[in-house]
Amino acid sequence: MIWPYNLIPVEILNGLTALLFVFVESSEVYVKASSKGRPFTIREVKASYIGQLVRISGIVTRCSDVKPLMQVAVYTCEECGFEIYQEVTARVFMPLFECPSKRCTVNKAKGNLILQLRASKFLKFQEAKIQELAEHVPKGHIPRSMTVHFRGELTRKVSPGDVVELSGIFLPMPYTGFRAMRAGLIADTYLEAMSVSHFKKKYEDYELRGDEEEQIARLAEDGDIYNKLSRSLAPEIFGHEDIKKALLLLLVGAPHRQLKDGMKIRGDLHICLMGDPGVAKSQLLKHIINVAPRGVYTTGKGSSGVGLTAAVQKDPVTNEMVLEGGALVLADMGICAIDEFDKMDDSDRTAIHEVMEQQTVSIAKAGITTSLNARTAVLAAANPAWGRYDMRRTPAENINLPPALLSRFDLLWLILDRADMDSDLEMARHVVYVHQNKESPALGFTPLEPSVLRAYISAARRLSPSVPKELEDYIAGAYSSIRQEEAKSNTPHSYTTVRTLLSILRISSALARLRFSEKVAQSDVDEALRLMQMSKFSLYSDDRQRSGLDAISDIYSILRDEAARMNRLELSYAQALNWISRKGYSEAQLKECLEEYAALNVWQIHPDSFNIRFIDA
Repeated sequence: MIWPYNLIPVEILNGLTALLFVFVESSEVYVKASSKGRPFTIREVKASYIGQLVRISGIVTRCSDVKPLMQVAVYTCEECGFEIYQEVTARVFMPLFECPSKRCTVNKAKGNLILQLRASKFLKFQEAKIQELAEHVPKGHIPRSMTVHFRGELTRKVSPGDVVELSGIFLPMPYTGFRAMRAGLIADTYLEAMSVSHFKKKYEDYELRGDEEEQIARLAEDGDIYNKLSRSLAPEIFGHEDIKKALLLLLVGAPHRQLKDGMKIRGDLHICLMGDPGVAKSQLLKHIINVAPRGVYTTGKGSSGVGLTAAVQKDPVTNEMVLEGGALVLADMGICAIDEFDKMDDSDRTAIHEVMEQQTVSIAKAGITTSLNARTAVLAAANPAWGRYDMRRTPAENINLPPALLSRFDLLWLILDRADMDSDLEMARHVVYVHQNKESPALGFTPLEPSVLRAYISAARRLSPSVPKELEDYIAGAYSSIRQEEAKSNTPHSYTTVRTLLSILRISSALARLRFSEKVAQSDVDEALRLMQMSKFSLYSDDRQRSGLDAISDIYSILRDEAARMNRLELSYAQALNWISRKGYSEAQLKECLEEYAALNVWQIHPDSFNIRFIDA
């Protein structure tokens, strides 16, 4: 039975229309701008684009909390019970006070309207500030920023520090109140966001496509993937193979451990590159920040303790005191690169101590007492105390950083610029080739793109390798021998503490992740110990030169000392190679030493396995 339209009461009709309106409004419709061509910079969006759909790129600097924004206000009349629906299209609106129903109009009763919050419709609303990227700012100018409004399902899609591309409608927003009287015809502008796309996704949000999964499976089966991945990092920079391996492990990281009593053991690796000027420290830092999905780059003199941790500021919207996260908080679940680390004031540097071990920032300022997460890997670059490394002084005098801070770094890499005819010629040719061709010389394989690196690392980070029981004694023995070596030395090159043992475990776990293995192998522990030794290799080589030992004699003394310590006359070739590689020697030098001392009848070499047997004289 169909009711004639004119027989339906007006009140029911109004109610049905409002229900239909709410239903249509509940389904959100977004329009995305064409992806052809490059996106606009904030500077390029001028008044002529008002009311048009534009695509803008930038970095998010501020995000407000998500708050409810009224979309439909519902009133009921106290006199007649009539329901009135008012659509709200702006940030502010004028509430209705008089009932417009026919009954109240005929009776000339100005029915009092009551706002029904439970029946009204609210929408999720978030405001953000987007700033120009550094490469888009002209010389001598400061970066411009723009306000962006997110509604509905687009809220909580961005966080401070994200580099994003936004599609939206560029709209004016007239001033209200006293500001409108002063502003006259001038209006503020904002972007009504329609779509958000991230340039670099977080590791957790990475969803591998079919072709990416196949490519990663092929790479994982490659036996030389560790070297390929590390050499794909900054291929334009000559040498530094072991440093690039350490930086690759920094990107991969180790799994975080949480004990039953709630105690947490960090999995992020911290690395400090300390070296002479001109050894490409800053370039390596910049490249790692580009590869990492979330990275913040800052310099020592340009950062205060508050700028690194958190500052208390007044919110311009609510006028409340709010916390503004610093560089370490913005780099949460990412990497914070600090250049010119040695130029920082000691009072500012102490702010990093808590972040590096507990991975939190504790604040007690302006009535705000809280703890912020800063689960970040710190990558620092510094110069020695006198600009260049002075070989006449001890390592402690040259490094000039407090032991409390040095022990928190998993690897402190010393890069000394030493004059060497062959390596200098090779490096000069490399630099000239890069300048001529704007690309690195052939590596023997195609370097992997940063997007492929991110995909591989995101797949590796899903694993949580554990240390098997049979490796416990091996790791404990390696740690105790490092402590003994340091105790015997008059000028120790490093501070070995229990944190060093945790560093060995973290680096080993990161290497196991790269192999997509659930168990840490002995080869992973050996490589971790080798990287720790190679970080001070330039100092060991100078010590050897001072003592007058050549490479062959030093290899012999290493093997002889190890055999005496173990009280054995036979050594396997694998053991010998492991010991000498920790000291920075190659397999070719080991073979040369074996042949030379075998000719002197110091030991006998097995023809097939190359195992060594000392001749007991």
